[in-house]
Amino acid sequence: MYHRGTRRVLARCLAHAFLAGAWNEAALVRRGRGALDTRPPWLLPVARQVLEAYHRPPLDRPRELAAYIELAIDRLPRPAALPAAPQVRRWFVPEPAMGRMPWPVPGLPSVRDLADFLQLGQGDLAWLADARHLERSVPDERLRNYRYAWLPRGDRPARVIESPKQRLKAAQRRVLHEILDRIPAHTSAHGFTRGRSALTNAAEHVSQRVVVRLDLEDFFASIAARRVYGIFRTAGYPEAVAHVLTALTTNVIPTTTWAALPRPREQPQIVAHHRLGRRLATPHLPQGAPTSPALANLAAFGLDRRLGGLATALGATYTRYADDLTFSGGGLLHARAGEIRALVTTIAGEEGFTVNDRKSALMTRAGRQRVCGIVVNERPNVPRDEYDRLRAILHNAARHGPAAENRAGAADFRAHLLGRIGWVESVNPARGAKLRARFARIAWD
Repeated sequence: MYHRGTRRVLARCLAHAFLAGAWNEAALVRRGRGALDTRPPWLLPVARQVLEAYHRPPLDRPRELAAYIELAIDRLPRPAALPAAPQVRRWFVPEPAMGRMPWPVPGLPSVRDLADFLQLGQGDLAWLADARHLERSVPDERLRNYRYAWLPRGDRPARVIESPKQRLKAAQRRVLHEILDRIPAHTSAHGFTRGRSALTNAAEHVSQRVVVRLDLEDFFASIAARRVYGIFRTAGYPEAVAHVLTALTTNVIPTTTWAALPRPREQPQIVAHHRLGRRLATPHLPQGAPTSPALANLAAFGLDRRLGGLATALGATYTRYADDLTFSGGGLLHARAGEIRALVTTIAGEEGFTVNDRKSALMTRAGRQRVCGIVVNERPNVPRDEYDRLRAILHNAARHGPAAENRAGAADFRAHLLGRIGWVESVNPARGAKLRARFARIAWD
């Protein structure tokens, strides 16, 4: 009926007016008349359509309501002589409210409430949320909210680390502990989940005839902002608050940072590098932010549910540790392994992920079966060769001094060894005890 821009302004104005009071036909029409300089003939039909579509006022969804009103105006019969469009006379300010809250998250109905929750001024909150979209283009690192580094990965594209600076990291940690920790991940997810670990993940696949392992490509970067926004909306946060929370927990890397990354030379790596670049160039979960692991688990809930159902249909077991997908079972899984890989690839694609075919593996009981670096043939155990190497390092460090064994140049070699021993101890306490006894013989300066 009107130009698109005019329809959009009218719809937004009416959405605010409709949400600013009682939710009935007379009240909607009355506030609509108060918002516009004239009463258009379509105001009553639009109000009736809104009441038919929304039995309760969508106080957490003003943008959705505005979009519905715009569509309703556009669908109205077009008169032969189109009257002039009404003008906005007054903007109502509705009181925002939380939506349905399926989990015990804190109620934050407005952006002001979010700023108070994070102990930030609204200007500081807008800066940390990158409201001006400076992160990708600004040349001065001091004006960015992240620091960047990359780690080589052999025959794969480099891993890009996006580390939030102190103030943003503090805000993200508050979001993690006060909001995301209260939203449960799928029971198949063992990574970044309280009470679960690589060991609990591996323990699900002990003494199985066959173990099938697959890997998701660019796990964090694959999760776009729209999916993060959906998580916060599902938790009950109004549109405006969910948008700011999404901006606080996603990022776009600067063009100069991407340009500085080394380019692979072989065709498969070039294609994978290009895919990674496209993902990093749009708002995504940054690898390095404290909120990213929890949000990644929640974003993969649909994937876990579907793959868990697939495993059940095969009489198999499914778990996921971050980007590692593992199935284990008997003869049916073994016989249909190729078909299952193709099906998992399809399901992952439909859920927004890409399976890295080069890292998939099928392991039978005849050979070593490893899940998250843990051998699961008979019981969870550390691979014998890794245990022997660590035992030899401890033995030589006790005989010749630790400095000679620190070939990788670890900054704190003592803590490095204790960490490795602790890992062995968590999987196999008896072996861990033997390694600790050897460690005790080392003379440290």
